[in-house]
Amino acid sequence: MEDQVLIIMTSGPETPRRCATPFFFAHLAAAMEYEVTMFFTIDGILLLKEGVAETVVPKEGGRAVAGFMQDAQEAGVKFVACTAATELHDIDEGDLIDGVKMVGGAAMWQLAENSSTVLTF
Repeated sequence: MEDQVLIIMTSGPETPRRCATPFFFAHLAAAMEYEVTMFFTIDGILLLKEGVAETVVPKEGGRAVAGFMQDAQEAGVKFVACTAATELHDIDEGDLIDGVKMVGGAAMWQLAENSSTVLTF
């Protein structure tokens, strides 16, 4: 439990300035040898839709969120998608980027209970 981090991602493309930092923190925690899971719900689920994160840029002329997401995944951060959020936005599992696990909303509680640190963005 002490080495597990959960990041709950509720922010999406409508709030681009809130979208890069969670992936940066996740990547950093993974590099520090924490086991990191990101749980995507509400509008955060939209970032997992194929092609969307490439269009989200927090700072004009800056790097797209997709690059931060790729860094996090390559560092071993697990991405899990809330099925209720996919239903809310009419997203099918086939619409999501590679490496995403679909879970029910109750999984968030289990992840939180097993984590020593929980961050929400």
